[in-house]
Amino acid sequence: MGRIGFHHLVLGALVCLSGLLVEAEDPYRYYTWTVTYGTAYPLGVPQKVVLINGQFPGPQLDVVTNDNIILNLINKLDEPFLLTWNGIKQRKNSWQDGVLGTNCPIPPNTNYTYKFQTKDQIGSFTYFPSTLMHRASGGFGALNVYKRSVIPIPYTIPAGDFTLLVGDWFKADHKTLQKSLDSGRNLPLPDAILINGQKSSYFTGDQGKTYMFRISNVGLSTSINFRIQGHKMKLVEVEGSHTIQNFYDSLDVHVGQSVAVLVTLDQPPKDYHVVASTRFTKNVLTATGTLHYSNSHAQVSGPLPAGPTYQVHWSMQQARTIRWNLTANAARPNPQGSYHYGRITTTKTIVLANSAPLINGKQRFAVNGVSYITSDTPLKLADYFNIPGVFSFDTIQAVPSSGPASVATSVVPASLHDFYEIVFQNNENTIQSWHLDGYDFWVVGMGKGQWTPNSKKKYNLVDAVTRHTTQVYPNSWTAILVSLDNQGMWNIRSAMWARQYLGQQLYLRVWTKETSFSNEYNPPSNALLCGKAKGHQL
Repeated sequence: MGRIGFHHLVLGALVCLSGLLVEAEDPYRYYTWTVTYGTAYPLGVPQKVVLINGQFPGPQLDVVTNDNIILNLINKLDEPFLLTWNGIKQRKNSWQDGVLGTNCPIPPNTNYTYKFQTKDQIGSFTYFPSTLMHRASGGFGALNVYKRSVIPIPYTIPAGDFTLLVGDWFKADHKTLQKSLDSGRNLPLPDAILINGQKSSYFTGDQGKTYMFRISNVGLSTSINFRIQGHKMKLVEVEGSHTIQNFYDSLDVHVGQSVAVLVTLDQPPKDYHVVASTRFTKNVLTATGTLHYSNSHAQVSGPLPAGPTYQVHWSMQQARTIRWNLTANAARPNPQGSYHYGRITTTKTIVLANSAPLINGKQRFAVNGVSYITSDTPLKLADYFNIPGVFSFDTIQAVPSSGPASVATSVVPASLHDFYEIVFQNNENTIQSWHLDGYDFWVVGMGKGQWTPNSKKKYNLVDAVTRHTTQVYPNSWTAILVSLDNQGMWNIRSAMWARQYLGQQLYLRVWTKETSFSNEYNPPSNALLCGKAKGHQL
């Protein structure tokens, strides 16, 4: 794992392939994945995990911008199962998003073939199970989208490419954790932090060369800080967005987020600590790895490099330094900064406040006082077939209100090409992480206390970074702007999976009455039908 030769060959092959096919139809990549239970030893003792093709974590998807992915997923678990593609926009195609609001889960001993495109995207992403609490036992993996040969990137292609899936881990399996949540209890504290499914990992490189480290937080609930002993990290990409290339000694990566950094092996030849540790936790958990210089004859030594523990202000200040590289392009040839988001008039402002109410004596989580209940009929199918009684546009308000919490299947309506301001208000004492499917968005502001319209004066309307997942600090707010140019039914959710499972989510229905392939694709012919959609004809 993490060996230079393999990743260098993969990168070279992908670049060559994209060059050969640039004048032809965007290439197709075919995969067959089988999901099973198996045994792994992440903490040195046997644990039941979710495997994909026998692997924990799952296989790494290395693809190129605009590739068409045809992936046949065979479910050999004893429960229905889905994968979602975290950060892949699914342009005009929420049918393939792989969440319960858009797709029927794949029943045991059956299959479903995903068909989607990495349209106009580049960067570091992940996939994971969206059903129940499966991701607590594995089934997650990396999805790296490399550039087409005709598109420049704002840095020299590195000598190698390491992917690090970092996250909290529990001794209890997903069924035990789910049973605990269903009984009204909170998720327990994690037992460990893992890097690529292990407590320790090993990375080898040549002195004087530069390598990319792609770091994704695939955990359930815990922010992490990442650092490498004696080495600076140059941040170059955040979830498909090229950034101002600042250097950092350490970086916070919150649940559901991904970053890519360049590290030059410019130190004396020896081995160095690679460290990921928990943030905002009373007991700090740590996972370590080793960066090995190929000409090293000295083992790793010295104390682990110290990282921040609870310093919220430090983390917020660091977040504000992560900004858009206006002159660099992303997956398309035009510079990122050619889209002047700060000059666009917002269509609507929505304020979404998370909370942790007790409903019927059990712990739930809510948005604007409404705890989401998953329907047995995917909302996208209900909308397509005009099936009544599945969801309502009237159950959740655009701003928080007082009163007791309730349960509902919440959907917010929006028109295609609207430009929304969404404020995530966190009045709890714990950090939050929010994700929006189908889009990336500009993180224009964050601050302590309550958001007010006056807070807009401090927005970054020039070079705010775009991403698909943003943190909201304790008793604070984060504001985003998003151009709703992708028709579909899109999940807005807590990336902290127990909170999502117990109701901290909703859907955004982006729609126009004009029926056109330029706006949205028809449902796939192999779409699974369940709930009230059974018996309908596609």
